[in-house]
Amino acid sequence: MKPVAKFIPGRKLLIVDDDRLGLSMIAYGLTHAGYRVSTAESAEDAEAWLAGGDRPDLAILDVRMAGQGGLYLARRLHEIDHIPFIMLSAYSEPPVVGQATLYGALGYAVKPMDIPQLIPAIEAALARAYELQELRDARQQLQNALDAERNVSVATGITMMEYRLKRGAAFALLRETARKQRRKLAELADDIVRARETLSFDAAQQNFRVATSRSEMIDT
Repeated sequence: MKPVAKFIPGRKLLIVDDDRLGLSMIAYGLTHAGYRVSTAESAEDAEAWLAGGDRPDLAILDVRMAGQGGLYLARRLHEIDHIPFIMLSAYSEPPVVGQATLYGALGYAVKPMDIPQLIPAIEAALARAYELQELRDARQQLQNALDAERNVSVATGITMMEYRLKRGAAFALLRETARKQRRKLAELADDIVRARETLSFDAAQQNFRVATSRSEMIDT
């Protein structure tokens, strides 16, 4: 059995609900439970709050609100801000639940809900958000490693052509150069590839200018 996530005081929550009474009650209860709580009464208010640079560990969104609804904000949090969230609603609506899940909701609760009932849902969502972030980080590390390997291979090929070396000798030269410069081989390779791409772009621009000037001369 998977262990239950340990409660960590001080996690930052953003609660978005246009029901002022319900919003204040949830905020009060979660604050006394040990969370740091910020509130917004609309999706637009939440966007303004996010524009200030604040980032919650988890957002709690009401589905139905005046103006832009909770699903609009959910999509924005998922696609732009990459902030985990759960949804709250006074109704259990399968289509809405499905849409919220599609946008990346980590939970869905039906109001009214007591704070002792809400806290496990929050903690489960936080634990899942942490797992997903670990997966994203691992995926990014793998992509970085693949990119670095590719750049080293390309830089080796460039060195082979520039110095007319065999692959083994070209790679050894790159490695020795990186060692002398006290740099990582991947960083040196990245600089070489970027420099070659810049030269290629400049050469292409020059060829284009020459070609267009010749065309203009022929036209005249």
